[in-house]
Amino acid sequence: ADFNYGADEYDAEGNEEPKALPEGSETMPYIDESPTMSPQLSARGQESGDGVSPTPTDGLGTGGERDAGKGLEMRKLVLSGFLASEEIYINQLEALLLPMKPLKATATTSQPVLTLQQIETIFYKIQDIYEIHKEFYDSLCPKVQQWDSNVTMGHLFQKLASQLGVYKAFVDNYKIALETAEKCSQSNYQFQKISEELKVKCPKDSKESHTSVTMEALLYKPIDRVTRSTLVLHDLLKHTPADHPDYPLLQDALRISQNFLSSINEDIDPRRTAVTTPKGETRQLVKDGFLVELSEGSRKLRHVFLFTDVLLCAKLKKTAVGKHQQYDCKWYVPLADLVFPSPEESEHCPQVHVIPDHELEDMKMKISAIKSEVQKEKANKGQSRAIERLKKKMFENEFWLLLNSPAIPFRIHNRNGKSYLFLLSSDYERSEWREAIQKLQKKDLQAFVLSSVELQVLTGSCFKLRTVHNIPVTSNKDDDESPGLYGFLHVIVHSAKGFKQSANLYCTLEVDSFGYFVSKAKTRVFRDTTEPQWNEEFEIELEGSQSLRILCYEKCYDKTKLNKDNNEIVDKIMGKGQIQLDPQAVQTKNWHMDVIEMNGIKVEFSMKFTSRDMSLKRTPSKKQTGVFGVKISVVTKRERSKVPYIVRQCIEEVEKRGIEEVGIYRISGVATDIQALKAVFDANNKDILVMLSDMDINAIAGTLKLYFRELPEPLLTDRLYPAFMEGIALSDPAAKENCMMHLLRSLPDPNLITFLFLLEHLKRVAEKEPINKMSLHNLATVFGPTLLRPSEGESKGHLTLASDIWSHDVMAQVQVLLYYLQHPPISFTELKRNTLYFSTDV
Repeated sequence: ADFNYGADEYDAEGNEEPKALPEGSETMPYIDESPTMSPQLSARGQESGDGVSPTPTDGLGTGGERDAGKGLEMRKLVLSGFLASEEIYINQLEALLLPMKPLKATATTSQPVLTLQQIETIFYKIQDIYEIHKEFYDSLCPKVQQWDSNVTMGHLFQKLASQLGVYKAFVDNYKIALETAEKCSQSNYQFQKISEELKVKCPKDSKESHTSVTMEALLYKPIDRVTRSTLVLHDLLKHTPADHPDYPLLQDALRISQNFLSSINEDIDPRRTAVTTPKGETRQLVKDGFLVELSEGSRKLRHVFLFTDVLLCAKLKKTAVGKHQQYDCKWYVPLADLVFPSPEESEHCPQVHVIPDHELEDMKMKISAIKSEVQKEKANKGQSRAIERLKKKMFENEFWLLLNSPAIPFRIHNRNGKSYLFLLSSDYERSEWREAIQKLQKKDLQAFVLSSVELQVLTGSCFKLRTVHNIPVTSNKDDDESPGLYGFLHVIVHSAKGFKQSANLYCTLEVDSFGYFVSKAKTRVFRDTTEPQWNEEFEIELEGSQSLRILCYEKCYDKTKLNKDNNEIVDKIMGKGQIQLDPQAVQTKNWHMDVIEMNGIKVEFSMKFTSRDMSLKRTPSKKQTGVFGVKISVVTKRERSKVPYIVRQCIEEVEKRGIEEVGIYRISGVATDIQALKAVFDANNKDILVMLSDMDINAIAGTLKLYFRELPEPLLTDRLYPAFMEGIALSDPAAKENCMMHLLRSLPDPNLITFLFLLEHLKRVAEKEPINKMSLHNLATVFGPTLLRPSEGESKGHLTLASDIWSHDVMAQVQVLLYYLQHPPISFTELKRNTLYFSTDV
């Protein structure tokens, strides 16, 4: 049945088919068994103006005083049926409220199950609804028990209808409540246990004392209830004489209820049932979302729907304006026939064409540049047409990114032959889909083939059932939605406990940027332990991020399982969880310790956030003895060298053993290792070389970046910064060449020699791009801002919004370095000899 609830679907004759109810709904007596539902008992309605109050004329009608007693008897039957269902409803609300008090009590302790905000969202208005219905029930019950023909109860229904505003608030919050409950149960094992089975008291005359119902099913009850109360009002009116004092009151209550129903009909998005499964159970939507499918060699965005017994892959059909949108089914696989091929079996599958990183980075820059333009237009009260045009462009670019960045394969195989391949950007999401399917497969499922009509009905239901409405790109966000955090998140992954047996364990961290999740950091593997102690710190760049996810894996060393596809993750996920990055909570200077619980495993971590502008400050070192934060001219003079020792040693080590490391310079090294190296270089310790040879190569690369980042003045100097910005913007190639070479020549010797030394090294790194995946463009993105960004005094005018992470300046800084990286080799002596006549004030 299609649950497009509306009182207008209840015909005035009362011969409506009983509706199919969502899973977990009890069949209420008055819907199924009340005599008013059987056609021969119902009053035949004449055409009445509003279709609400038919004047009964025959049958068991109350007209003509002939059978008034019977009519009132019918009222008692309708009311006692309703009362019984009201008792069940109150018990359900009570069951929902039961865990709320203990949850609130733990919220203020050091180990809350949920935050107060989450509790407020999930249980929003339940207490109020409970009190309204308890009062209604307590007032109606004695009237029905001591029934006589003079009983009036219209005022009770009228009062109930007048309190429907509470339901409006509940309905508006319903989707967020469901989503919050779902997220919390994924990230918190205790809450998952609570929400999977809430104990509902059975009616007094029942054999059982309690039944178990899920929180999701109970949260649906209030939505269900409004519709039922409206049906009861129809029935009561039908069997109430027009001159009875209750008649106008019930009419008024029905009018209010109907208006309310039609006003929320557009808003409700319960998980309605589609058609029934072969076993006659209702087929429900369990999960849906957008995934990229690799189909006939090209990437397509699909909306995938997981029902109780079938996975359906659809695409949204293009429709004319104003027409109802529809889905088109591309394929479906009954869950009884669905298997996940192992990596060995998937070797014959199509290889994934991976888009080079630099193309993705380019696109991110474009998107961020458009974002800045939109902000400027808004600030200058620009034309809405111009803003719309920019937003359209931004959507197209974000859509391209969404389609082209995922590279983790998620393979689905139908036992009867065909295989399908999705690409995801997050292993967390891949495991969510896999777990949801496997959970359903534990039930006794049957294989089937859908007839074309059944498939049409099922696909038709997708539009109403879907829970994910928008493609996950930031341009779909409303202006008042949180833009997320921009800057650096420092995370220390401390330890984990709760493993049943020893294993080789590691964690990865994912954050959302540009609307989708990507993996940003990975701890080392802690071998053969039940209590890994990683204590590793990472610095993660946030680009509009709202959540942090932690995944815990068991490392697989089985050679047979490690297949050729380097994006295939064969390690086993032991647990996963996520937390919201709340800007208020995160933006403190201090470390904030937290625990994520996942499948009985607890991972301890700490984090602190540095906003973009804070992390960009160059602070000169107080002491002039070390190398970090000390002017490069001071260091080279002290060392009697042309290039600082730290730069030469780090580059030598990277070239010795890191030049083929995937993501070298892009992947964060462990922050504690970097700090240790920094201390050793600053102290000029004689153990430097030993320490370098033992250290993880990403930490050495990170130390080199940190050295340049902490220079009190950028390597390419504050003085020349504006000139570099103007030079790179020149369009005539000869003029640009002339200017850019002249600027290099204008640098102090230590700066120039060090820059050329680094330049040649980065070119050698990029030659290994097929192996290390680091192109010239990637390297320019990593090093550009580090070598050019002006120091504090100079940059006051440059720093605007924190969200201008890829502001015009940053893009230009990347372009400057890229220009020199793509330039034929530049030699110091040639440069100095070839002094063209060129004015110094560019």
